[in-house]
Amino acid sequence: MSTYAWIGLGNMGGPMTANLVAAGHTVRGYDLDAEACKAAATGGVQIAGSIAEAMDQADAVFTMLPKGEHVRSVYEADDGIWANATNHMLLADSSTVDIETSRAIHAGSQERGLNFIDAPVSGGISGAAAGTLAFMLGGAPELMERATEFIAPMSGKTIVAGGPSMGIAAKICNNMMLFIDLMASAEGSQLAEALGLDPEVFWQIASVSSGRSWAQQTWYPVPGIIDTAAANNNFEATFRTDLARKDIGLALDAGQSTGVQLPAASLAREHFDELISQGLGDKDCSLIVKNLLPDGVVRGWNPKETESAPSAAS
Repeated sequence: MSTYAWIGLGNMGGPMTANLVAAGHTVRGYDLDAEACKAAATGGVQIAGSIAEAMDQADAVFTMLPKGEHVRSVYEADDGIWANATNHMLLADSSTVDIETSRAIHAGSQERGLNFIDAPVSGGISGAAAGTLAFMLGGAPELMERATEFIAPMSGKTIVAGGPSMGIAAKICNNMMLFIDLMASAEGSQLAEALGLDPEVFWQIASVSSGRSWAQQTWYPVPGIIDTAAANNNFEATFRTDLARKDIGLALDAGQSTGVQLPAASLAREHFDELISQGLGDKDCSLIVKNLLPDGVVRGWNPKETESAPSAAS
């Protein structure tokens, strides 16, 4: 059995660490959010008071954080990952970050003689809980077999994408496709209903036709069709709009740097920006469905319920 240090115990990190513990491994977790730490502790994670404490004699060190700036800070801090790492440890970042951050962490780790891979994931909160995430790995070939072993309890599929930062490159492209697919499900669902189709019947038709996608199967923005849809729960976030906006921005930045035109991704960004401008950045990204109707009224969305609900820690 292995000892893991885990930095970032939020919506993804919490259930991922629970699967490691369930597989018999020791996990020491660190997060600035007391509620996230409390939730992770119920899954068997040993809560550390610092990054150094979490990393003490660890075999692997994983980060799962919201943005590139957070990943840089925990690596570069005076008492951060680089300050406490040894060449025995495998360092892995499973966050969705910009290409430049990933390259910087690869380069800085290599300069220090440390073993780092980028290991972003796809599958969302449900995949994290079920241990069925798809991992995309980028880094030195000699690290991949060991990395795959560390990842196995959390993964349904692990694919080596290539050299340094190729995992995050794959993740950025994949998430861009996801949000474009989400737009298709939002538009298709509302047009079908406006034309008089029964919502469940149309979903069944799309499920066996060319309109099928992961977003249509998992995030369909109509209540009462699929259990995993945020539309069943007043669009409480399974994937926050502000984080979706961050991810689509990463793709657009990459498109600008490479000269690739991404008009559909630009439209997805507009949808997310519209929700954020309305103060809905903490709601599920599938709430873009409300942008499609003149009055913004869609089934499953009750803004008054949101206004009356107590605030919760993110």
